Amino acid sequence: MSPRPHKKRKARRILATAAGLATVGALVAALPAMAGQDKGHGHQKPNTVDVQLLSFNDLHGNLEAPAGSAGTVTEKQADGTTKAIPAGGIEYLATSLRNARKGNAYSVTAAGGDMVGASPLLSGLFHDEPTIEALNKIDLDVTTVGNHEFDEGAVELARLQNGGCHPTEGCYEKGKKFKGADFPYLAANVTSEKTGKPILKPYTVWKKNGVKIGFIGVTLEGTPNIVTAEGVKGLKFHDEIETVNKYAQELDRQGVKSIVALIHEGGAPASTAYNYDCDSPGAGDGISGPITEIAKGITSKVDALVTGHTHAAYVCTIPDPSGKPRLVTSASSFGKLYTDTTLTYDRRTNDIVRTSVESANHIVSREQPKAPDMTSLIGRWNKLAAPIANAPQGFISADINGRGATTPESPLGDVIADAQLAGTAPADKGGAQIAFMNPGGIRSDLVYKASGSEGDGVVTYGEAFTVQPFTNMMNVVDLTGAQVITALQQQVSGSNEASPKILQVSKGLTYTLDMTKTGAARVVTDSVKLDGAAIDPAKTYRVAMNEFLGGGGDGFPVLGQGKNKLVGPSDLDLFNAYLAANSTAQAPLTPPAADRITILN
Repeated sequence: MSPRPHKKRKARRILATAAGLATVGALVAALPAMAGQDKGHGHQKPNTVDVQLLSFNDLHGNLEAPAGSAGTVTEKQADGTTKAIPAGGIEYLATSLRNARKGNAYSVTAAGGDMVGASPLLSGLFHDEPTIEALNKIDLDVTTVGNHEFDEGAVELARLQNGGCHPTEGCYEKGKKFKGADFPYLAANVTSEKTGKPILKPYTVWKKNGVKIGFIGVTLEGTPNIVTAEGVKGLKFHDEIETVNKYAQELDRQGVKSIVALIHEGGAPASTAYNYDCDSPGAGDGISGPITEIAKGITSKVDALVTGHTHAAYVCTIPDPSGKPRLVTSASSFGKLYTDTTLTYDRRTNDIVRTSVESANHIVSREQPKAPDMTSLIGRWNKLAAPIANAPQGFISADINGRGATTPESPLGDVIADAQLAGTAPADKGGAQIAFMNPGGIRSDLVYKASGSEGDGVVTYGEAFTVQPFTNMMNVVDLTGAQVITALQQQVSGSNEASPKILQVSKGLTYTLDMTKTGAARVVTDSVKLDGAAIDPAKTYRVAMNEFLGGGGDGFPVLGQGKNKLVGPSDLDLFNAYLAANSTAQAPLTPPAADRITILN
């Protein structure tokens, strides 16, 4: 599964770090010193050069500007209030990056994973080939894999890297063969069970005029818990800290002293505002979550961490194991922000001068000109997608928030759970009495305002696909009442205790969560009712869920214990069928009250 050699660029080049590195290093060492001849974009010192690192993460194939709350960035104002600013879209991201590079002799662009997967129809319908094409055009230099790069398995990921038409759907455009990514995907902590070796390159080195910066890429070790079993079949995922430290040592031995880790794992800043100071009152005090412990454990040989996964925005300094401040960044999601970091490179030591590192997140404004080549790319693929994408599926009376909801139970989550129950309740369809939907599978909102020419309040197939892009098959299984209660407890205990994952539940199921308590005790057991009657621990219930939850995903192992499984249609098919059956232009679907779960404190 080794990727093909990457294409050379006019101005910048990535050189893979395999056996040839020693030879390349020897050649570079023979070059005359060029100290003082380079011009970066800041505080120039003798023997140093400023390298611009542009980064972003979690694009998820959002080529068109995301709609609704998914397409806004929160900005903190001088008076303490916040403002929502429309942002994102590949046409604007390309313009932002190209403008940011101007005047910078040394500029490298890196990404923190989840470039593809859970994508809107424009990209997802074509197995994300449009997104890879767009990333090639905006001169992405390197990215790590994220968990969503494994949605369709390692073989499909290798195709995105190496090129070739889809094995079952073929080539999408006559006379055109998919070329694959010009940039390397890194997967240092993902190995093949058969060979024990990384399935893609673990690291790469960017080089220009004797400046060398190594990039190591890892995804979160818990990827198998949040991807379907089929997607990670035959793969092993290893500890992020141990892996990065291993390859940092290897790069160091090869003379690469400047190292950036691309880590698809993230944190949660205390504020959602992109310009919040997460170093207040002290370094890293304003951020929590998995990345904080990872950052503290990664060797001081690594000079900066570009992160992702949590779709948060932050620029923090978290001390490394030696207590030295180190930059940790994340640029929200969907191309709404990019991070501009100045790395001051010392030619004498070949290392980054940490005290001179500067960084900030910038909004990808929609008030700037669109990049014409991206507009052309979107138009080309939209023409191919139009017959499917524009088909009306139903009608809504107002925005129905899912991803953009501010409460654990979302109105759109209720709609989806109800759709799954409706489609699996008939005896010949599974006889479901309860449906569970995982919150992470709801990728967007249903927005009232028209996205095209369909008219306000019309839900198109493309919009429904954006909400439910995985097309997971539905499972209906037998679970005891005790197992149903255990599933609710697993939302707030075990692997989900620190960051609860609240299942969206179908109509008729009600219960109370007491967040003043800890772990499983947060579920008030005697409050769990179905159609007003207490759940009987000894009784068997038919429960519907997508195949991801049915495999015990998202930290719900009890849901993987179901018996008498019946496999039904896809979640998207049921969602569209529900919209068609429960809404008309004259009687559109209204947002549910989202009042099935009572949350104390």
